[in-house]
Amino acid sequence: MTETAQPDTFFDPHQRATVEAAMARIIPTDQTPGAREAGAVDFVDRYLSGIGYIYALPDGTGFERLEGRRADAWQVRVDVARSKYADGIVELDRLCRARHDADFVELTEDQQDEMLRVIERAGSPEAEQAWRDTPAIAYGGPVEPALQQTSAEADLDFFNLLVIHTRQGFLADPIYGGNRGQVGWQAIGFPGPANLADVFTGRYSTLEYFADNRTHRPLEDSHDV
Repeated sequence: MTETAQPDTFFDPHQRATVEAAMARIIPTDQTPGAREAGAVDFVDRYLSGIGYIYALPDGTGFERLEGRRADAWQVRVDVARSKYADGIVELDRLCRARHDADFVELTEDQQDEMLRVIERAGSPEAEQAWRDTPAIAYGGPVEPALQQTSAEADLDFFNLLVIHTRQGFLADPIYGGNRGQVGWQAIGFPGPANLADVFTGRYSTLEYFADNRTHRPLEDSHDV
């Protein structure tokens, strides 16, 4: 089993508490664990801490060291996300104080849901479309790692970025800081790989979860179609 990462941090205590509370309303705890139990806040806190945790090494022992233009490009992307979170939390608290005379973390769950709907409705149509265009997580496929499949991150507003990162923190491989104890996978009935190396080498496949017909017909039979 992949060990849960202990994240470096970007958030101050208030920012972290606010993001954790918001994530807990996006994927709430009910009969199954939610974003809080999965440590989704650790996922985004580690991502925002720098560029040292972007691509996990194939053997699952650590992360690739980015250099040169690749590192510069990723740093710009992380900086954009940092600003969106910092500014978004300030604005969320401002709206909460104007309506309820308290910061977001001090509100009841019903009031938190109300305020999340407020900032959702305040988003632009372009940000909503960017959220809808964000690819779903596809473990083991020839795509970017689960941590970084939000190609339109710069186009997302705070609310939609928060939703994307909540989803990723709940379902990504635990090496990226979230999905603590694989509770996100357990919640959706997905057993997950024993380790990341099995995914990269192809020993573990998600094919059975996505393909209706998993048996390939022999080549000679194809001429009968």
